[in-house]
Amino acid sequence: MASSSSYNPPCAACKFLRRKCIQSCVFAPYFPPEDPQKFMNVHKIFGASNVAKLLNDVSPHQRQDAVSSLAYEAEARVRDPVYGCVGVISFLQQEVDRLQKDLDAANAELIRHVCNGMPVLTSTQQVNPPQRAMDHFSASRNGGGGFYQPQNRMWNSQNGSNSRGGGGGSGGGGRWWW
Repeated sequence: MASSSSYNPPCAACKFLRRKCIQSCVFAPYFPPEDPQKFMNVHKIFGASNVAKLLNDVSPHQRQDAVSSLAYEAEARVRDPVYGCVGVISFLQQEVDRLQKDLDAANAELIRHVCNGMPVLTSTQQVNPPQRAMDHFSASRNGGGGFYQPQNRMWNSQNGSNSRGGGGGSGGGGRWWW
């Protein structure tokens, strides 16, 4: 006699825990049988009971995000048991800081290159960019409304700062406050 019932393989969680996977299994939608390592890592770090409690406490539309977060943290903890995700975040923050310094250095170099032919100004002289640059800046910032006001921008070549504060910067370039 042939049976008409279809066979559904147990989810990765039920297979790992060696139990029958029922239709209302809380793990089945999030731990497919094709990816057993995902549940193994989560189980090793958090435990199946804690994960089941968490999934039952979270609203159904948030469960996928919760499982993704648990799986990411578990994988990070398996790779780095001491720091886990914090180690990854710290590394990425250091990378962002390094790239920001590189960007600041590139901007300072660009300003030095652009200002290479400009005359040295005293603290009482105004900085007046070429009219073409002013027209472009005004049009792009305020739809032609004249955002830039050169009468308020003065450059002090003695200490590398402008009248709005800020200054210094690497390479003695100072900062422009547009």
